[in-house]
Parts: sequence; structure tokens; C-alpha cells
Amino acid sequence: MKADPSVQRQLLDLAKVDAELSRIAHRRRTLPELAEIEEIEKRLRDRRDALVGVRTSVSDLERDVARQEREVESVRARAERDRSMLASGSVAAKQLTDLEHELDSLARRQSALEDDLLETMERKEALELDAQRTSAEVDKAEQELRAASGRRDEALADLDTTQARREEDRERLVPRMPDNLLALYERVRQHKGIGAALLRARRCGACQLELDRAAIAEIKAAPEDEVVQCENCGAILVRTLESGL
Repeated sequence: MKADPSVQRQLLDLAKVDAELSRIAHRRRTLPELAEIEEIEKRLRDRRDALVGVRTSVSDLERDVARQEREVESVRARAERDRSMLASGSVAAKQLTDLEHELDSLARRQSALEDDLLETMERKEALELDAQRTSAEVDKAEQELRAASGRRDEALADLDTTQARREEDRERLVPRMPDNLLALYERVRQHKGIGAALLRARRCGACQLELDRAAIAEIKAAPEDEVVQCENCGAILVRTLESGL
């Protein structure tokens, strides 16, 4: 394949643009903010789930407290009724004994219920504190997520700007290339990652391997407009004064 040496040298500009576009694409995939956001989102999901669990437990205990308070109030009301009957002096002796026995039983029952109520209220208070801590952790994670998302968006915006500029550079360079030369360049780039590179001091700028003497001799003998390729990686080798031929 033949191509004007000046056109071949422009392949280096195109390769430079494509290399930067590849770096931009890699940067998009590997932004540290992406991993940070993923970690924060996982932590946020865990904390939100924990908060739902704690709040559900608090709600359950609130119902238990209300039920136990009703039970205590019912026992108190029964005891108050019995005491009122005793105070009236209108009960028979046998009923009087029964009422006194019932009052003793109600007192024990009330004491047990109040102990249970106190324990339930203490558990509820502890869970409420846990809910407050977990809610604060959720708020903190949400703030961290917003901050990390902002940094990611800023980084992506910078990449968008740089990519747009490089794509404009590419659009200016591509029309200058003969179709057959561009097709070879794209084919090599597709398979090897780098389509063209400078031959500098017998070394390929794409794979960084030094060419053997036979390959160098063959390149030296090739006309200036002959398109030559690296025997190792297949990249188009662009010859300049730096090639040392």
C-alpha cells in the first residue's frame, strides 16, 4: 500500500487523538467516584433497611405499651370499685372476705402488669434511641451520596468537554486520509488497540518492541511512500527523522 509520507505522519496525530479517546472511555468506566457511590448506596440501603426494622419494632412496642396500659387501668378500675364497695359498708361478711381477697389479687396483678409495662417502655426508649442513631446514619449517607454524585457529575462533565474536543480533532483528521489507509489503520486499531505509531530508533512506538535487523533492513529499503507495519503488533510504522534509518 502506498501513501504520501506527509499523510502517514498525520496518522500519528490521529493515533494520539484515538489514544486520548480510549483513555477518556477508560476513565469513564473507572472513575473512583463510581466505586465510592456504589459503596455508599449499599451502606445507605443497609441503613434504610435497618431503620425500617427499628421503626417497625418501635411501633410494635407502642402497641404493647398501649395494651398494657389498658390492662393496668382495667385492674385499677376494678380495685377502685372493690374499695368503694368496702367503704360503703353495705356488703355481707362473706362478700367482704371475697372482696379483700380479690383486692390482694388485684394488687399483685397490678404490680406485675406495671413491672411489665415499665420493662416494655424501657425497651421502647432504647429502640427509639437506636432509631435516632440509625436515622442520623441514613442522613449522613445521603449527604455523602449527594457529594459523591456531584463529584462524579463534575468529572463526567470534564470528560464530556475533552471528548467533544478530541472528536472534533478526529473529524478534521479523518477526511485527510485515503480510504485504504484509513481502513488499514482502523482494522489494526480494532484488533490491537493502536493503529499507528512512530518508529523511533528501531523500536515500535505501539508495542515498544525493538525490530530485528532483517525487519529494519526491509523498512530501510522500502520507498518513503510505502506503508510499513510492525512485524510484532501490526501497527502502521510512521517513519520520521527520529526513526534513525
